[in-house]
Amino acid sequence: MRITEGEGLDNSAVAWLNPEDLTVSINVEELAAIADKSEPTGFLTRYGMDNVMANVRVVTSGAAHNRDQDTKPPRLTSLQQRRSPLADPRQQIATLAALNLGTTATQGKFSQALANHGWASLTPAPLEIFQINVGKLCNMTCRHCHVDAGPDRKEVMSWETIQACLRALDQTAAHTVDITGGAPELNPHFRFLVDQCVDRGKQVIDRCNLTVLLLPGLEDLPTWLAARGVEIVCSLPHHRPRSTDAQRGDGTFAKSIEALRRLNTVGYGQGNSRQRLTLVSNPVGAFLSGNQGAMEREWQVSLQQHHGVSFDRLITLNNMPISRYLEWLEQSGNLQAYMERLVNAFNPGTVAGLMCRHTLSVSWDGRLFDCDFNQMLDLEMQLPQEPRPHIQDFDPSLLMQRQIVTQRHCFGCTAGSGSSCGGAIAS
Repeated sequence: MRITEGEGLDNSAVAWLNPEDLTVSINVEELAAIADKSEPTGFLTRYGMDNVMANVRVVTSGAAHNRDQDTKPPRLTSLQQRRSPLADPRQQIATLAALNLGTTATQGKFSQALANHGWASLTPAPLEIFQINVGKLCNMTCRHCHVDAGPDRKEVMSWETIQACLRALDQTAAHTVDITGGAPELNPHFRFLVDQCVDRGKQVIDRCNLTVLLLPGLEDLPTWLAARGVEIVCSLPHHRPRSTDAQRGDGTFAKSIEALRRLNTVGYGQGNSRQRLTLVSNPVGAFLSGNQGAMEREWQVSLQQHHGVSFDRLITLNNMPISRYLEWLEQSGNLQAYMERLVNAFNPGTVAGLMCRHTLSVSWDGRLFDCDFNQMLDLEMQLPQEPRPHIQDFDPSLLMQRQIVTQRHCFGCTAGSGSSCGGAIAS
């Protein structure tokens, strides 16, 4: 296959190609011409030639000729359901550790990258965000999911653990409670938890996949959340259907737009600080996230013009090389290059603002972690004299005494403009 000017090019067109079909190289100048003509705002300007060429290394001669039919990913189940070796976090860590990153500046050693810029170790800052993962159950199975969430996952936070979280929250000065999953709304105690946190005067974030708002029995959630001033942070990888559906499943974009319209109807996305609507975008491919400010403006214009929906802000995240995204990196032959890209893009200006420094992450079963990504890799928080810290035994005085646990995946948060649950870290 030869990409022609009439076809155009976007990141979704190459993100999920079958690596067995990849055969022919493409000319750099031709690619630049195609991409800039097909993207009114300039694809190469947003993502950079290095990122584009890293992702579009080759084009295909057969199976990818019809992009709309042949580049759609198959229906997924969780790694756990498929009994994939990568369902074991130890295997994920070992896979990253086995990569030869000797040609990078720090040989792939995150501790060395920190030390080169004056950080003998990564230490915590005062706690600001109390993040609670209420379970891995989800109505979706997304290709990039670092949680390996899905309908087949049965891990759900219990009533007793939620009560322990609230007792621990009362011992901290955290101003924000970040409720995540899975689809947190599917936890039977979700509304109780939200009400309890709102009653305590906390800012509450619901990390929502949007489509869950359309499920029977949950249609009232937009109104219910709006009445409590809950910020909704929701995933929308791209403002065009093909790119979003490539990552999150066929028909997801249309359902997401319908959910956004319902949120707009009850006041979300209209500039009201009590009904703040935040979209989350992460790349549909093996490259770093684009410029957050430029992408926000592009998303706002496109979603308003084509779908009549609005939102308040956009945050951009790098994909973490763990779980199902790690599986895709391996299968597509992008793992080595992607990790080299993360390591070489280390930005010391992101370190002070890393979410692990000011966040406490609680897993569905009550264990404590420095961040959500460490949680998914079973890298538990290391507290003095607490080998396996649990929310039932929470002691806030120990938090500032710990050193944050790091591994190679941490380069995902320090690459480029950085990446955290709040989006880009450095301008």
